[in-house]
Amino acid sequence: MANSSSLPEAELAAFVAGLRIEDIPQPVLHQAKRSLVNIFATALGGCRQPAIEVALTTLSPFSGPANASVVGRSQRGDAALAAFVNAMSANIFDFDDTHEATIIHPAATVFASLFAHAEAARAPGAAVLRAFVAGGEVECRIGNAISPSHYARGWHITSTCGVFGAAAAVGSLIRLSPHQMLHAFSAAAVQSSGLVEALGTMAKSLSVGGAARNGLLSALLAKNGLTGPQAPLCGQHGLLRLHSDGVRVEALTGRLGALWEIGENTYKPYPVGVVVNPVIDACLQLRERDRLSLAEVASIEISGHPLLRQRTDRPDIATGREGQVSAQHAIAIVLLRGRAGLEEFSDQAVAETLAAGRPRVRFQDDPSRDIASIALTARTRDGRELAVTIPAALGSRKQPLSDAQLEAKLFEGARFSGFRGEVRRLADALWRLEEAEDASQVIRLAAGPA
Repeated sequence: MANSSSLPEAELAAFVAGLRIEDIPQPVLHQAKRSLVNIFATALGGCRQPAIEVALTTLSPFSGPANASVVGRSQRGDAALAAFVNAMSANIFDFDDTHEATIIHPAATVFASLFAHAEAARAPGAAVLRAFVAGGEVECRIGNAISPSHYARGWHITSTCGVFGAAAAVGSLIRLSPHQMLHAFSAAAVQSSGLVEALGTMAKSLSVGGAARNGLLSALLAKNGLTGPQAPLCGQHGLLRLHSDGVRVEALTGRLGALWEIGENTYKPYPVGVVVNPVIDACLQLRERDRLSLAEVASIEISGHPLLRQRTDRPDIATGREGQVSAQHAIAIVLLRGRAGLEEFSDQAVAETLAAGRPRVRFQDDPSRDIASIALTARTRDGRELAVTIPAALGSRKQPLSDAQLEAKLFEGARFSGFRGEVRRLADALWRLEEAEDASQVIRLAAGPA
């Protein structure tokens, strides 16, 4: 077997262990803060959903000392509980950030584990920001190494890779050595799980919450002496070969420190699977440009990336959670209401499109298309054909949301959940995170008044 220090996972571990905030370019740090504004927006939006109530009711009796905040709520728990629940809240609407190359939602597991530990440790904001970048870098690089077959197989990549992001982030915060960081990766590897089959159900959120909690624990276990295999990623029976048909080992460390994956992050304007974004853009255009109503539609044809059909061809869904990954519901609700906010992907909205009749949709797979691009043709009952091409959806890398739009999303998430805290102060604290002597102020502002 090769010396462990020559293995790509060891190089990645050493990079994270030695990373300083001075090593991270300012544009990357700004993108990290954009990502944090966005993830607090989605966590606030999701913090009162039924799955969160179930998780808190079930897990709170097992919590240790209540030294960690839960976003949008007055109740507290231990760090493991807070990491679990806050990651669930952030990802529950699929409204969080997206790394387009892998379809990972990088921030949910990373921010949740990081702030849960940072609050108890009274960590400075600069260290938290550095660790947040480190976690996202590891998570997305592992995702790059196993994509696209990993997700195509049915693994929920946000969860399977998110546990590594959480482990790397907390490991960076507590300054694990390279040796310890490698063993944190080993602990994360044996807990990497999550199923695409669970999309549209409460169970999907469990694997995201579990990834945040287990990543946190992986770093702390490694600090206290837990060891594991030397090649948890690249070994003969390591995660990469087991989880992918087309492993790209070079993606783990290629241009490490020069190409930053967080710089590739994108933020959604709509609470749906990312492949649905251009579909919504197209339907909004049809409604505004052609005054098209749902009642006029005979059928819809969409040419898009194969993931659009694979993940969202769901004509018979019955719940709001399922509506987030149903192209048929998204088309119908946009043509009915002319918008695509959180309310449009509720149980009530799904019942509305069921009653009104969802259109017949024919998908054409085009692997050459980017996931943010589609060509859509609506055929009307009176024989018209209305065509729309979306070369790059709103929120994609080519059409990114502005800082102001991300702030607006934070305020909207707070409004949706009935949050009574100081959203303006929270936004300001996030934009100035590296100046904070104690990053716990951020998560406490996000928890709101007692």
